[in-house]
Amino acid sequence: RTMASTCSVMSRVSTCRRASFSSFSSSLLTRSSRGLPLTSASTTASASTSTSSSSSSSSSSASSAAATSGTNVVDVLRSRGLVEAMTDEDAMRAAASAASTKPLTVYCGFDPTAPSLHLGNLLGIVVLAWFQKCGHNVVALCGGATARVGDPSGKSAERPVLSEEALATNVDGITDTLGSLLRRAGGEENVKVLDNMSWYGSMSLLEFLREVGKNARVGVMMAKDSVKTRLEGEGMSYTEFTYQLLQGYDFYMLRREHGVTVQIGGSDQWGNITAGTDLIRRLEVGDAETDDDADGELSARLAHGLTFPLLLKSDGTKFGKSEGGAVWLRKDALSPYDFYQYLYRTADADVVRLLKSLTFVDLDEIDRLAQTLGDNEAQRVLASEVTRFVHGDEGLAEALKVTQAMAPGKKVAGESGVDGDTLRAIVSAGGAPVVDIARSNVVGQPYINVLVEAGLAKSKGEARRLVKGGGARLNEEVVKEEMYMLKDDDIIDDELLMVGSGKKKKVVVNLT
Repeated sequence: RTMASTCSVMSRVSTCRRASFSSFSSSLLTRSSRGLPLTSASTTASASTSTSSSSSSSSSSASSAAATSGTNVVDVLRSRGLVEAMTDEDAMRAAASAASTKPLTVYCGFDPTAPSLHLGNLLGIVVLAWFQKCGHNVVALCGGATARVGDPSGKSAERPVLSEEALATNVDGITDTLGSLLRRAGGEENVKVLDNMSWYGSMSLLEFLREVGKNARVGVMMAKDSVKTRLEGEGMSYTEFTYQLLQGYDFYMLRREHGVTVQIGGSDQWGNITAGTDLIRRLEVGDAETDDDADGELSARLAHGLTFPLLLKSDGTKFGKSEGGAVWLRKDALSPYDFYQYLYRTADADVVRLLKSLTFVDLDEIDRLAQTLGDNEAQRVLASEVTRFVHGDEGLAEALKVTQAMAPGKKVAGESGVDGDTLRAIVSAGGAPVVDIARSNVVGQPYINVLVEAGLAKSKGEARRLVKGGGARLNEEVVKEEMYMLKDDDIIDDELLMVGSGKKKKVVVNLT
């Protein structure tokens, strides 16, 4: 089952690090064809050592985007803390310097392991968007094939196998999100969203071993941090061991078919990215010249890799995880209000760094915001900018409207009450309980009766005192008449209304 227990093959690796992946795989295929088990419990092989390299906010975003015209994208990414490592920085800078005449084509991969991307994935999308803003072309690759294997990077155990139906749903949701966000960031012309099932779907195992496996060295594969970490723990399946080759071949196919020369990813993807640059050199140049490429000259000509830091809080924990789970990017998985609120609650210690990495706000404006820490202005800009990018202007407007509706206290003079979408968003966000009341007990009945039935007053007398004291609210507006009779016009979307007691107690009434 695990790579750590395939002793007969691993013993060959320890004495011949140049053994190809295909020859390694042939042992497993031979044992399988003879009806022999693929694992042995008698010995555990040791892996070879790794050598891995390591508001104005709307106007601010516009000025930032304009400022990138003619700017080297490497400088932009470095200035915003979005570079962890590069395969060859000088070569990357040189390649990126001619965006107007010879733009790069850059890709980032996203495996559809859930129906929605989450906030951690947004960093890759933002980096792609910066390439767009600097004049380059971008490809977002949905891993419809690789999700069937599962990336072991950063994982202590193998991912669960998803059904074909679940994968299809996930691919549809994620490709839609990727296309929407990248078009919002930089327009239609320089964006492609692809699925790697388009080349893996018809490819047999033997074809893969012949074309890819023979060009991969098991010793190098064993040296990857993602492999070594798992072998030191619970072990790793043969399927997961092949993941780095699948991602490497993605890079090769995107280079061949779409002119991609740069792959980006989180810092945990370094091993997979360099597997791709190495595979490209071997497939396009050959083993002999590749083995002599100690100075990385071939890498500079053929393919580049860039990683960015993972999205972490100052205490080292993941940013993008809430008490309810991941902070999803799709509206049907997490409301714009909840998304906005998560970002608004960012600690002062993190907000400036996240403004640089997750938004397109100009750095001078971010420096100004850094001087205002403590009054939540920086948090408001962060929450507004990221919510607008992910959910659009309408999503941000919804988030702000719900935020205002949920806030304690009276409405601003002259403002109208809430609408149906706002009430539903409040309910979805868990901001107010819902009470079902028969329509006949609401329309044409005294407002104080509904206060009692909604549980906001214990008696009609208490309800009258609440109205008299100015603490009773209907659809976020103060009720002044003790015997106010509810009308059809008070019902929102013919089914909802909100009643309130005091500054904080609110109940949404659903008419039945």
